[in-house]
Amino acid sequence: MSWLPKSPKARRRLTLLAAIAPVLALAVGLTLWGLRGSISFFYTPSQAAAAKPPVGRSVQLGGLVKAGSVAKHPDGRVEFVVADRLATDKVVFQGDLPDLFREGQGIVAVGAFKADGTFEAKQVLAKHDERYMPRELTDALKSQGEWRGDGSTPDYAKAGVK
Repeated sequence: MSWLPKSPKARRRLTLLAAIAPVLALAVGLTLWGLRGSISFFYTPSQAAAAKPPVGRSVQLGGLVKAGSVAKHPDGRVEFVVADRLATDKVVFQGDLPDLFREGQGIVAVGAFKADGTFEAKQVLAKHDERYMPRELTDALKSQGEWRGDGSTPDYAKAGVK
């Protein structure tokens, strides 16, 4: 007794399905394998501390620049601290910062964590006016209860993390 259906029409459909399924699975697998390096996760400092992204993996780190934390060096390197309500992360950036970058404002830095825990940014994005903030950062701040829709600076960005 054969496991194939008796109907010729059903056999054709099963044969067609048996031919298409592996090709489709291979296409999906190759697509995911090809995209593995271009996926960039967004974290706030507290989410990054919980997730512990692998060293060298490209991620986006967003939060508010802590007041008094910006240090500019003669070689063009800039160090600052990005904070949310629960945690802070030190960011190192080599290059020119956006004109609207300042303490107490929301930023998103694209880069990777180093082995010592500092975040090495390749790109820093600053909000363009008093009301704009990247959607991921807005959602994260809202979920932590720290959203200031009026553009005011939260206390932890002025003085330090609570």
